[in-house]
Amino acid sequence: MQAEQDASYFRETVEAIRSEVAKVVVGQDDTVMGALIGLCAGGHILLEGAPGLGKTLLVRSLSEAVDLAFSRVQFTPDLMPADITGSNILAEGDGGRREFVFRPGPIFAQILLADEINRATPKTQSALLEAMQEHAVTAGGQRHALEPPFLVMATQNPIEHEGTYVLPEAQLDRFLLKVLVPYPTIEELGAIADRTTGAATQHASKVAGRQDVLNLQRIVREVTLAPTVRDHALSLVVATHPGNPQAPEATNRYVRYGASPRGVQAIILTAKAMALMAGRYNVSRDDVRRAALPALRHRVLLNYEAEADGVTSDKVIGMLLERLAGQNKEAISV
Repeated sequence: MQAEQDASYFRETVEAIRSEVAKVVVGQDDTVMGALIGLCAGGHILLEGAPGLGKTLLVRSLSEAVDLAFSRVQFTPDLMPADITGSNILAEGDGGRREFVFRPGPIFAQILLADEINRATPKTQSALLEAMQEHAVTAGGQRHALEPPFLVMATQNPIEHEGTYVLPEAQLDRFLLKVLVPYPTIEELGAIADRTTGAATQHASKVAGRQDVLNLQRIVREVTLAPTVRDHALSLVVATHPGNPQAPEATNRYVRYGASPRGVQAIILTAKAMALMAGRYNVSRDDVRRAALPALRHRVLLNYEAEADGVTSDKVIGMLLERLAGQNKEAISV
């Protein structure tokens, strides 16, 4: 059966990639999972964590394991949009004739690491919007397509606020997931010290290629989604909209803006990838619930009352998940 073959191929390929990344990156299982989901679902990933936790190393190792063109941009306040997208330059051709030629910027890669993206001005951050959504860049009135697959994996430092700029909501919404990068445990810290203070250095080897990545993305979108599971995702997203009849008290009290339709797309694609990683070709409600936090935490915008009460978007989403779980239990008992 083709579905079973696709599921087996998917799991074997992803596991091979994960094993190669694990040779370089110690621990960070959830972070690696988020990056792999972005790769398989064809979505951009925002990694938020303190400096030195291996975010850059993870993205570079992932690109090495899948042998995709990799480019890194260190975002700074003086970075200009053309520094990312590229620009037209005056070049001399045959016969001494001069003409404008487009010189591609670092965005013309397949995995773009946008390092410390919140250090750039909103004008420069917005230079990524067209590329993230349309997989193309417009320069000098001409549209230049980006070769698929194209993924932006951005890092963000939540500690420092001076010299940083909050990402526009429109740009945040284009990230499939926002993954929080935790500190390592003492065992993981010991393994990091052993690997990085000795003579030998580890590198990820190529275990997959461009066509494998495109196949993984195709398989994810072909996974079966039952109407009841889809409705579970819809109910969760609708519950984030303040003023909606299905919104609970926590939403109306703490949420300023709820998740957009991209929130539903992110939950479903992430849940499909999670199901395949677990060896299943169908999505369960548990997959939807596991996908909810990384898919919605950057799409649920809170108000001042939430800030005053110390309520985070993760806590609000957790309340919504508990409420939906309770409703499902009641429906089953009836």
